Amino acid sequence: MTEAGWPAGEDYLVPDVLQEGLTLVLVGTAPSRISARAKAYYANPENKFWRVLAETGLTPRQLAPREYPSLPQYGIGLTDVAKRHSGVDAALPVEAWAPHELREKIRRYRPAIVAFTSKRGASETLGVPTGRLPYGPQVGRLEGAEVWVLPSTSPLGHTHFQLGPWQALADRVRALRPSGNREARRNPGAPERVP
Repeated sequence: MTEAGWPAGEDYLVPDVLQEGLTLVLVGTAPSRISARAKAYYANPENKFWRVLAETGLTPRQLAPREYPSLPQYGIGLTDVAKRHSGVDAALPVEAWAPHELREKIRRYRPAIVAFTSKRGASETLGVPTGRLPYGPQVGRLEGAEVWVLPSTSPLGHTHFQLGPWQALADRVRALRPSGNREARRNPGAPERVP
């Protein structure tokens, strides 16, 4: 059970992709209606998410939304602030937001970085108005993890999208990854080198 008394994950529209040892956890706001129907993260073909992960080198190639469970092999996890509702941010009811549940997950799995894929999700979790959240790394930490805020890859945000903060995040992730895992993460099909 969570602090809010919900059963952990039983009623999630799209399951969490979380485990210990992740370098990065990307936190969305809520699944879109398309993602909720597909039961896959960022499933709207107009969403740039999977393309941006590949362009920045966070993944070695562009994954399909249905491949989201494979992200931990690249040191990446996924979750949302609102796991039980779908739709655009402005249409989500007040009870959709579960920042305390997100904080529990971060405490449990202890990723190095938590990056919000929209200002709204960050605002609901951090208690800071969206207008006071710059893109990029934030001053404070969330349950011990570095906090980043990224431009949304949603089709609704295309006119305001910037790749720069995503690239800066990817550079930071590469700097934090264990040096022995860099080659495997760049080319997951390659055999590990034995000294």
